[in-house]
Amino acid sequence: MKELILLGTGNAMVTKCFNTCFAIHLDDEYFLVDAGGGNGILSQLEKANVDMRCIHHMFVTHAHTDHVLGVIWVIRKIATLINQGKYEGKFHIYCHDVSKNVIETIAKLTLKKKDLAQLGKNIVFHEVTDGQQVEILSMHVIFFDILSTKAKQFGFCADFDDGSSLCCLGDEPYNEVCRLYAENADWLLAEAFCLYADRDIFKPYEKHHSTVKEACELAEKLNVKNLVLYHTEDKHIENRKELYTQEGRQYYYGNLFVPNDLERINLN
Repeated sequence: MKELILLGTGNAMVTKCFNTCFAIHLDDEYFLVDAGGGNGILSQLEKANVDMRCIHHMFVTHAHTDHVLGVIWVIRKIATLINQGKYEGKFHIYCHDVSKNVIETIAKLTLKKKDLAQLGKNIVFHEVTDGQQVEILSMHVIFFDILSTKAKQFGFCADFDDGSSLCCLGDEPYNEVCRLYAENADWLLAEAFCLYADRDIFKPYEKHHSTVKEACELAEKLNVKNLVLYHTEDKHIENRKELYTQEGRQYYYGNLFVPNDLERINLN
């Protein structure tokens, strides 16, 4: 089993879907990436039939509210399971120094003492740096700084045992320094705030985001085999898949995915 589970696909201010976060499912384990902006992450995990006792690794890209606040709820839930004797092993959280400080601060201000006591004991932070390589589950993972102009943010690339690769560029436009990690990727996860045709309505460039057109042009330029678009607006949620695919096909000729929340994509 090797699949991508889109727990959320929307940008920070969506109300018709959940904030962008996902899990990579490998055999019986999950690698969780971000957690949205609140305790809705617990609902999304439940709806996706993800057993939290099988989540032992998590990566947090950056400390914006729509990515980091849900992390506190994941920590609380797993700490509760640990305290109840229902969780085996340690829970590992990978993130850069800024995100680590934010998460620890919020946790200290909001969590119960018995849950907070698990931080540094059975819930362990791993502060990652640009270019750092680690082995997570059966993946060789490299974390990298995307050089955000807004808040420090990291992406990652993962090489699987079968030789395929996946690259996550976070939720900001591509920076050329990321070419080393994204070029020729089998799977590329990229943000597409809105349709290029709707750029005057949603003003993605003012928010430092991309449109479907730019994301697809990028994937074509980088010779990516499969492109997954997320972190979108939700005004077109009912026909987003059709509209985004129609525009994207004009610029990208690989396999294009515009998933809805809870959609599963086979990575084999």
